[in-house]
Amino acid sequence: MNEGNSTKKTITMFGLIMMIFTSVYGFANTTVAYAQMGLASIIWYLFAAVFFFLPVGFMMAEYGSAFHEAKGGIYSWIEGAVGAKLAFTGTFIWLASWEVWLVSTSSKVWIPMSTFFAGHDTTQTWHLGSLSSTQTIGLLAVLWILFVTFTATRGMDKISKISSLGGTMMIALNILFFVLSIAMIFLSGFHMAEPVTGANTFIKSANPVFASPLGMVSFIVYAIFAYGGLESMGGVTDSMKNPKRDFPRGILISAGIIAVLYSLTILFWGISANWHSVIGKEGVNLGNITYVMMSNLGYTFGTHIGMSSSAAITLGEWLARFTGLDMFILYMGSFFVLIYSPLKSFILGTPKDFWPERVTKLNKKGMPSNAMWMQAAFVIVIILAVDFFGGRNSKNLYQILTLMANVSTSVPYLFLVGAYPFFNLNNDIEKPYVFFKNKKMMWATSILVFLVVLFAIIFTLIEPIIEHAWMDAFWTIIGPVAFGAIALILYGNYARRTRNKNL
Repeated sequence: MNEGNSTKKTITMFGLIMMIFTSVYGFANTTVAYAQMGLASIIWYLFAAVFFFLPVGFMMAEYGSAFHEAKGGIYSWIEGAVGAKLAFTGTFIWLASWEVWLVSTSSKVWIPMSTFFAGHDTTQTWHLGSLSSTQTIGLLAVLWILFVTFTATRGMDKISKISSLGGTMMIALNILFFVLSIAMIFLSGFHMAEPVTGANTFIKSANPVFASPLGMVSFIVYAIFAYGGLESMGGVTDSMKNPKRDFPRGILISAGIIAVLYSLTILFWGISANWHSVIGKEGVNLGNITYVMMSNLGYTFGTHIGMSSSAAITLGEWLARFTGLDMFILYMGSFFVLIYSPLKSFILGTPKDFWPERVTKLNKKGMPSNAMWMQAAFVIVIILAVDFFGGRNSKNLYQILTLMANVSTSVPYLFLVGAYPFFNLNNDIEKPYVFFKNKKMMWATSILVFLVVLFAIIFTLIEPIIEHAWMDAFWTIIGPVAFGAIALILYGNYARRTRNKNL
């Protein structure tokens, strides 16, 4: 490595909390949940919080405090617990899951931008020459990846600043949402737009697609995905001022806030948005659902305080504009963290002689710029493949992208959670912070969380096959299977090279 390896200790606990909040909490996840399951999504978000997010948060805190000087993030965690081969395979799939996220979100990022300027989503009407709207968005997504990669290679301080701004903007959006929603409760005489007809409202999905028992269980993967991203913080511990103390504290504080906030936000959507009249409209898809629902909140609030219909529509448009700006900045913050941290964890954690020197070489700002540009090239190829050949229209495209991201992001947790008991039982690893001191509780929690993730993934893969949605099934399965196979091939080749070198 070169002199650029030295990393400044610039991240405080508050900075870490803001980065976690930016990378994990997604305001848009609540609208997607409401679109998919209505108020019945709350119970699954709470389920995922209790049986996935909180226990995994404790595990990540233990991993992070024990390996606080490790530059490899989760690769170092899994390797220290179960060895290099599983660490390489799990981390490769994990890295691939964030590549999928980069692909899917680089296409969605233009929706908030168009909403900011027009007051509603206009991307479905964008055409460049003879290209379709999805192909036009694909080209814009390529430009976005180039811009983010160029900026992120300039240093960690810029990433931290933009992430903090994104977290602050998200807090502002949530405050505005809750103020208007609470006002709506009183203005409507305590009547919700989505009628609550007993416990059944919180159990049975308003969406017929998720009304079956199989559909309901498969929704767990959406909830798990909503809590994903915590492990990506493993790559920033070496940039923290006091990682032993602040990393576990930051994770646990963030975990509690995010779990409560998700459930309350979904509940409050029921105050202003009737599922059948708002979600089922033409042109509403998983990409623009957040702006549709915020616009509806503004319109509904306006009518309740006596505004004319046209004035209420204008208020809704301006609320959608603010949300668009807010979400665009949040997306930018997430991109700057996730275009760098997972890649750094992987290439700096794996054995030095695995990669050519130019891949692991850091620039003057301490960033693996060569690897980041290689990643950009790979992501761009996938973007063009998906946006030009993956979907017939925007609704189909965003469904495919969401499916790809959900399952690909959930699979790596099988490795992290599966390796945890071996890490916990290894007395040779110094553990400054230990939550699971009782071994029976540790085993029970690890097995339960592992099974929750495993069955959620299995049911998500099975459902489109049962429904004969073959294209959805293909895109859902292809990510983890293909990348897992590639990882095993790459590691096999490396192991053979190492053996031959030692002969």
